[in-house]
Amino acid sequence: MQSEKPVSLTTIPTGKPVRLVKVDGGKRLNHRMAEMGLTPGVEITILQDTGGPLLLHVRDFRIALGRGMAEKMIVVPFECKWEG
Repeated sequence: MQSEKPVSLTTIPTGKPVRLVKVDGGKRLNHRMAEMGLTPGVEITILQDTGGPLLLHVRDFRIALGRGMAEKMIVVPFECKWEG
């Protein structure tokens, strides 16, 4: 099994599912991300990236997230282990 290096969310192409590893910020940012459902292990997909805020799909919700915050979100590619 090949594991990929964790990277910033802003480096991920639109439509590629990823898992959040950690939020590389202080207590306030980590708390704010947790309030929005952005906790380690959650699956995230970028729906839109036009150079400004990112539009994310997280837990059946759409969230607009500023690029500065998105840079602090460390993610790894997500692959489904089962096929249904």
